[in-house]
Amino acid sequence: MTSGITDSPPGRTRVSLPVFRTDFMADAHEASSDTQLQAAMDNSVTKKDMSRKIALAELPDADALRELAGQIKRHTLDHLDYYLELLEENITRQGGHVHYAMDSTQANRLIVEIAQRTGSKLVVKSKSMVSEETELNDALTEAGIEPLETDLGEFILQVDHDHPTHLVMPVVHKNAAEIGHIFARYFKTEFTDNPQALAEMARVHLRHRFDQADLGVSGVNFAIAETGSVVVCCNEGNGRMCVSRPRIHVALMGMEKLIPSLDDLPVFLKLLARSASGQSLTQYSSIVSGSRRPGELDGPEEFHLIVMDNGRSRILAGEYRDTLRCIRCGACLNSCPIYRKVGGRTYGSVYPGPIGALLTPLFNGLEEHKHLPHASSLCGACFEACPVKIDIPKFLIMLRGDQVQRKITPLAERLIFRMWSWALCHGWTYRLSQIAQKIGMRALRGKDGWIRKLPPPANGWTMQRDFPAPAKQDFRQVYKQYRADQRRKESR
Repeated sequence: MTSGITDSPPGRTRVSLPVFRTDFMADAHEASSDTQLQAAMDNSVTKKDMSRKIALAELPDADALRELAGQIKRHTLDHLDYYLELLEENITRQGGHVHYAMDSTQANRLIVEIAQRTGSKLVVKSKSMVSEETELNDALTEAGIEPLETDLGEFILQVDHDHPTHLVMPVVHKNAAEIGHIFARYFKTEFTDNPQALAEMARVHLRHRFDQADLGVSGVNFAIAETGSVVVCCNEGNGRMCVSRPRIHVALMGMEKLIPSLDDLPVFLKLLARSASGQSLTQYSSIVSGSRRPGELDGPEEFHLIVMDNGRSRILAGEYRDTLRCIRCGACLNSCPIYRKVGGRTYGSVYPGPIGALLTPLFNGLEEHKHLPHASSLCGACFEACPVKIDIPKFLIMLRGDQVQRKITPLAERLIFRMWSWALCHGWTYRLSQIAQKIGMRALRGKDGWIRKLPPPANGWTMQRDFPAPAKQDFRQVYKQYRADQRRKESR
């Protein structure tokens, strides 16, 4: 089986995802010292993780349901060609149109062409990570078409010219005071940090724009091959407005968002909201099957589905294909101690957190994101939280192995680990290294028994925390003494 990562052509950088930041280590150092960010993480992300655990406990057998969801997604990926053809056939039969885009540029061009052909000037958008991936707003603006985010969090980011830092809670890194200042500037009103007042400002502003909009763009939480339907889940009602009020509805999805049948949908609906926010179900779960039929009063005149590859088929063909099972619930972010500490901006692309530490290097290449596979303590919290049981720690270790094999890891680091490996393979070298590190670390020990500063490359640890000094007796010494005591007792 071939690797999921391919080398870029000589002299050219292959990029599938937009990159906003590139210096993970510097950004992580800054974010970990940001008390405001830490407070925001504790107030939202950590609470969502606790809510997930409580909500999943309500199910008769949550682990079995997660296993089933993973099997359904694995089966779909194994037969993706068949289910894509079935989806297209059923959508076309219902009067819809299916387009295939190889990359983000082609996906954006298709949407711009649909807007121009239908005379659409205002595009209302529901929350969609794929449209963030393609930077659709920029493409529409360049074509003279106004894009408007209607999800409250995405709207805040749009007017502040910022990027989402979470898959489900895009504005989690901002507090009410920050949002109050953003809205005061945008709406030219007095400052308030009252959440209800801020939400009302956005509601009044957005409400009438749905009636003015010519075209609505939505993401796709799940596409059902058997019925030719797309499922849009949201909590604010804006998603349902985007798919029903404008004349044209365009749904944009990554090719992996398929499930085989309507019978499979309840499995994922039970897990999606519980994993994302601790809800039993999202407030609005819309199943859209084509355009408005004769005699129907609601719905768009035209329905278009754009199925985008943008590097997914490359991942599908390799050993990292299980990463495409992700349903973008954000549970791995909420549970991850690294994400909680450094936030989403640090990861540099539209997909942050543990799943982003996999997807971003897989899409863009390890060379550009060599630090991301190491942005994990390998504690396994992300695997425990994932509703489709993606073994994220295993894949992160595999990416680290790829870095070594392709010599992306610095030479000094490779030599250190090679020497360490050699020392661990021989008893005498292991005992010698124990003695050496014990002497060296005791020399660095402070009066309180903690080491404040380690030499490179271990100084990364002591930049943020102290290191415990070695015990007076190591395990070998304790065990040797224990065995000696046992022999003395037996000889009596």
